[in-house]
Amino acid sequence: MTESHDDAARRPTPPAADTTQRQLNILRDQKRNLDRQAAALGSQNEKLVRLLNASRQEIVTLKRTLAAEAEPPATFATILQVNHGRQPAGEDTGTGPVVTGPTVDVLAAGRRMRVAVSPLVSFGACEPGLGVLLNENYVVIALLDYERTGEVATVKEVVDHDRVLTVGRSDEERVLLLSGKLRRERPKPGDALTVDHRTGFALEPVARTDVEQLVLEEVPDVSYTDIGGLGPQIEAIRDAVELPHVHPEIFREHGLRPPKGILLYGPPGNGKTLIAKAVARSLAERSAAKAGRSRPEGYFLNIKGPELLDKYVGETERQIRSIFANAREQAARGVPVVVFFDEMDSLFRVRGSGLSSDVETTIVPQLLTEIDGVEELDNVMVVGATNREDMIDPAVLRPGRLDVKIRIDRPDREGAREIFSLYVTEDLPLRADDVARAGSRAAAAAALVAAAVERMYAREPDTEFLTITYRDGTHETLYFADYASGAVIRNVVDRAKKQAIKTLLTTGRRGITAEHLVAAVDAEFHEQQDLPNTADSEDWARLTGRRADTIENVRMVPHPPAPRGGAADTGGAA
Repeated sequence: MTESHDDAARRPTPPAADTTQRQLNILRDQKRNLDRQAAALGSQNEKLVRLLNASRQEIVTLKRTLAAEAEPPATFATILQVNHGRQPAGEDTGTGPVVTGPTVDVLAAGRRMRVAVSPLVSFGACEPGLGVLLNENYVVIALLDYERTGEVATVKEVVDHDRVLTVGRSDEERVLLLSGKLRRERPKPGDALTVDHRTGFALEPVARTDVEQLVLEEVPDVSYTDIGGLGPQIEAIRDAVELPHVHPEIFREHGLRPPKGILLYGPPGNGKTLIAKAVARSLAERSAAKAGRSRPEGYFLNIKGPELLDKYVGETERQIRSIFANAREQAARGVPVVVFFDEMDSLFRVRGSGLSSDVETTIVPQLLTEIDGVEELDNVMVVGATNREDMIDPAVLRPGRLDVKIRIDRPDREGAREIFSLYVTEDLPLRADDVARAGSRAAAAAALVAAAVERMYAREPDTEFLTITYRDGTHETLYFADYASGAVIRNVVDRAKKQAIKTLLTTGRRGITAEHLVAAVDAEFHEQQDLPNTADSEDWARLTGRRADTIENVRMVPHPPAPRGGAADTGGAA
């Protein structure tokens, strides 16, 4: 088909097509340039935004700095009284009561002022003694905390709901207001408080951990079965202490009062503290059973005599008052409380004896006052322990105070057997051949106990300890057994256990043997040769329970040094 004239005219000639292509390329290049310029402008815009934000933050910071520099200083003050809205006294406009808004009385820089409270501050949180901030118009704008530092004073008496009488430095007495916190907690006499004498407030309680750590202990885990060799003494204590407290109505029916206290005296290391703890445990268990409680509840207040002594006059008496106040508080709940004074002779010595600094002239009367004050309570028992009962003031020992006096003496042979049996049990590692020879582990342990007791109570030349010369010319020889005690027996068993461990590590032979125990007995007694003080026969006689007026001289029997190790080091004869 023949091409028309118009189509031929519209068909671009080759030079025209080239021109069009060049124009398209130019347009594409321009677009790419525009895209690059747009991207560059976007990046510059982001930088400008960041710069503007940083500048804005700097402006805000500068404004805050200028405002802070121009702001007047705030004043610290202490709230003395909170005044709720009320009609001022003596004002009556005739149109109704004029009621003022809530205000507080504050002390600021020694000036007492009545100021308003900002609506932005919680008025309900305002309370006496609290710190606040005042603005230049003396309006409370912020609540602070109580002053965290200050002097410590002791509450002597609670005057009323918001005042207490305190004793501070140099026994100075002052009446102080209670802060809001203390009004809620209600302090008691003997409590320690931080005080601010500038404002006249007692601010916060101070935990006097020194007294609390000395005394408070809940029901001890010691029972009479844990004590060996003191059967008659335990029976006497149970008759004197437990029966009146478990059956008070029967005693009242017979017109008998339960004893206020007991004194346990005798040589050291024979279980006086254990007995006191067992008494507390037994009283708690019997009281719980009587009240139908499944868990025994009671308290054992263990007071170490020397730790109560203080260089400041009146401090020891304060602690004694605090101890008995604590005892009364616990006993008022219906639970038994045992107040145990260990080393009683260190606190309550004979007044005017010249044996000390005579601090007992005020300490002893304080104790007597407290003991006499427990007669109204059936749940408080005072127990004292000492090995120098002759040094305790007679007023403490008289009937009506420490009514029951029980001597805890050194164990005899049978008592020592009981004590050894508490520590040498069938649960310990024993030699297999010893067990086979005895027939059972229990029999083997009993054989070890018998061997140790036999050696400890042997009356032989190598166990002689002291020779006493009396004024009539007679002599008496004391043996190591005469100085045996529960503490010594326990130490003997511990020595034997350590020696058995050394034998196991060196020879590989396991188990405690009779040789270990016998060697431990010898080592323990030989260590005591240089310990007793025989220079003053009078003091020594009092300590050992003999009459001082009949003793002329005390001489220690010399012995060669005990061998280190010996047969027990190699395991001994199996």
